[in-house]
Amino acid sequence: MSTAPTPAEFADLAEAIAREAAALAARRRAEGVEVADRKSSVVDVVTAADREVEDLVRARIAEARPDDAVLGEEGGGTVGTSGVTWVVDPIDGTVNYLYGRPDYAVSIGVVRGAPDPATWEPVAGVVVAPATGSVFRAVAGGTATRDGLPITASAPESLAETLLSTGFAYTAERRRGQVAVLAELIGSVRDIRRGGSAALDCCAVGAGEVDAYYERGINPWDMAAGSIVAAAAGAAVRSWQVGDTRSFLFASPTVVDELEALLHRAEDVGPGAAPA
Repeated sequence: MSTAPTPAEFADLAEAIAREAAALAARRRAEGVEVADRKSSVVDVVTAADREVEDLVRARIAEARPDDAVLGEEGGGTVGTSGVTWVVDPIDGTVNYLYGRPDYAVSIGVVRGAPDPATWEPVAGVVVAPATGSVFRAVAGGTATRDGLPITASAPESLAETLLSTGFAYTAERRRGQVAVLAELIGSVRDIRRGGSAALDCCAVGAGEVDAYYERGINPWDMAAGSIVAAAAGAAVRSWQVGDTRSFLFASPTVVDELEALLHRAEDVGPGAAPA
């Protein structure tokens, strides 16, 4: 019986696939991008490249690991028998990609168990940013790297010195709820940034480029790989249920408790509990 791959071997395979997928995404971006479909709203777009890149990733996983399950943003889930699931976002930050902005990424996370962030066992994660060439990589419990060099989460001394990144949903109602939460936060933190790619926001926490990233309602494929990178870099990862969605917080350990408490209060105050 063959030996199961180590987490590092899973990371090697994820990186090879993500690099190939990133090269394809970059080529399609250079050729010109058009909207192929819309999902939750008129602004929640899918490009033909999203689908083509995910098809490539799925094909490479099937060739190397035919018994593994895959959960992808565009293609949904396929069942496996190995207990391993690949959680794939072919182009995280599609609106940035559509507009030619650099903040988009290929995100591939490997987990054991059902692809549910509340219960899965992280194994390895790779996030590749085609526009910059940056490659973030980590195995659970190991070292996180960017382009082969170790990265470490920041350590702000106070919430007032914390640079927070966030993101917004694609439906008007949810955005209003998210803005209401931010209104409660803005006076307590250094400033707020909005990059447009959850995967890269998680990696930015790991690299110390922001001190925390919070968002409510992101999907497993948005944060699977990035959360593994952030945690391996020393960031604290928290999540909690709010209505029918989950809130996620990736933050420096020095401020995570205070920031989480503030977010709980803000979510309670905001149109509260309106879905966001």
